[in-house]
Amino acid sequence: MPSVLILLSIYGLVSLGFWQLERADEKRAIEHEVVLAQQSPVQLVTSVDELLSKEHYQVLLKGHYDTNKQFIYDNQIVKGNAGYYVLTPFVLSDKTAILVNRGFVPWYGKREQLADIKLDNLPRAVKVGLIKPVERIKLKQQSIKSNFPILIQSLNLDELSTLSDYQIVAMLARLDVKASDGFFRQWQPFYGSIDKHLGYALQWFLMALVLGIIALRLLIKKNKKN
Repeated sequence: MPSVLILLSIYGLVSLGFWQLERADEKRAIEHEVVLAQQSPVQLVTSVDELLSKEHYQVLLKGHYDTNKQFIYDNQIVKGNAGYYVLTPFVLSDKTAILVNRGFVPWYGKREQLADIKLDNLPRAVKVGLIKPVERIKLKQQSIKSNFPILIQSLNLDELSTLSDYQIVAMLARLDVKASDGFFRQWQPFYGSIDKHLGYALQWFLMALVLGIIALRLLIKKNKKN
């Protein structure tokens, strides 16, 4: 009976190892698609449907900023400094808007002093990278003031659409690092956690190997007694 349990355990551990290898292959394929997207030529995007299909692409948008309805995305850490991202609605031709992350501003211990985030509302074209926004878990109920710029802790786009009176596109635009009208920008590249899955696979295989060695030693010891 113990030998059957050991064999089943080894089988389970090996299966988990191969499952992690499959996950690594999936992440590798995604990472390959992301790299291809980021290496694609910059294209002008004019429709919301096209925007929603361009995650990880560098695109050109035409419209204008609404400097009077900006959001301060608080509780950010960049290079060890606490601060905020400046999110500015960029109004497209169909009057929908996409939030443009214009970069990071550190608080430097002076939360009562907001940086000068104003800019003009003139028509322009901006180069941005597109990612899907991730809403952070809020540790406590957020109390949002209605006067702009509004301090926010999470990207609830439905809520931000209501506050701004725009239909905000379900995509976040990160302003190109060479563009003007921004703050500190050093966007993190996409990381598909391939190494993490490979590490987990190695752990499972090593555990199966150790268990197999223990089983072999017990078998040899049992045979010697007999």
